[in-house]
Amino acid sequence: PVTQAILGLGDTAAYEVQRLAVVRGDLAPEYRPDQMSPVFRTNGTTMPDTDSYRAHAASKFREWRLEVRGLVGQPLSLSLDQLRAMPSRTQITRHDCVEGWSAIGQWTGVPLRLLLEQARLLPSARYVVLRCADNYDGTPYYESLDIPGAIHPQTILAWGMNGKDLSVGHGAPLRLRVERQLGYKQAKYVMAVEAVTSLLEIGSGKGGYWEDSAGYQWFGGI
Repeated sequence: PVTQAILGLGDTAAYEVQRLAVVRGDLAPEYRPDQMSPVFRTNGTTMPDTDSYRAHAASKFREWRLEVRGLVGQPLSLSLDQLRAMPSRTQITRHDCVEGWSAIGQWTGVPLRLLLEQARLLPSARYVVLRCADNYDGTPYYESLDIPGAIHPQTILAWGMNGKDLSVGHGAPLRLRVERQLGYKQAKYVMAVEAVTSLLEIGSGKGGYWEDSAGYQWFGGI
């Protein structure tokens, strides 16, 4: 616990500094196409082991829907085609994994801010929880962001990677890109976006699967 508390000071400092940067509208570095990595490895789950996900993947996600729910005035259920038809953002950024590797890739998707605006996010919302299709030993994967992080211009739900549709191994049909944080925050296989007041009653209350199960820091800022 003492070690965790000491290491947590760095996470707290990163969070406070980045929140100042968010207020200023600062962006994470973006790169040129010729700087993209020739190989962008897959990591973690590469195919969720559920019948429902496999059926979606087999049908190329024709019947799949993203749910936007929780503390919103207008819950949404959006198809992949509807998401692709919304205004999108393309960014070339560096992915930094907690395991020590990094890669530069291009991501295209809908800014999370637009979805929250369309759903009419309520003032009582403090966090956004990403519910995912994959699980580890029966525990559903999830991650979370605070509202300032969720509405940052570079926070997108990506449906495209490197000029192509997002592959299953990289999180199809939709994955989070939050470019100022470590790789474990970039939730894959996103099925629902849920606005909440508190994280305490979700999972073990620490804000994400790896935070709950392995003591990872919640913010994971770079």
